[in-house]
Amino acid sequence: MGTRRSFLKYGVAGAALLAAGGALYRTAAGPSAPGRYLLDGEARAVLAAIAPAIVGPMLPSGAADRAAAVARTVDGVQQAIASLPLATQREVRDLFGLLALAPARRFLAGVPAAWGEASVAQVSAFLQDWRTHRLAMLQTAYHALHDLVLGAWYADSSSWAGIGYAGPIKELSQ
Repeated sequence: MGTRRSFLKYGVAGAALLAAGGALYRTAAGPSAPGRYLLDGEARAVLAAIAPAIVGPMLPSGAADRAAAVARTVDGVQQAIASLPLATQREVRDLFGLLALAPARRFLAGVPAAWGEASVAQVSAFLQDWRTHRLAMLQTAYHALHDLVLGAWYADSSSWAGIGYAGPIKELSQ
């Protein structure tokens, strides 16, 4: 019985924290422009930290090539978000807004440093924690981040060689 009560207390506290973080972000960011969500600098920093943790060894080893691949992935995530319904785009905006807030980054994601300074190990630990978290909301957020990054990575034709994919059959793509 105590375990169920603890679970409910933590669940309510987690939901309240997420709601408060989202409200704080919306207050700090001001009213959002109607229409499509465009990644801002903070959201791009979050993605630039998350992409290497998800894509990992598939990234090029050279620093310049690696940075270019991460930038292409971030741009690909922007394209993917643009194709989502507006209501889903608002949810994605709230997720990135929450992750951009220092208290949420520290206490909810467990990443003490700014996203640009976070190590791949710290980001990987945060993602693993959310992937297996008992709150379904955090699991859903993990899956959204995971799917957006991997979708953008595999949509980029420059990443195909690393997985042995020659590209679409030419007769079918005409």
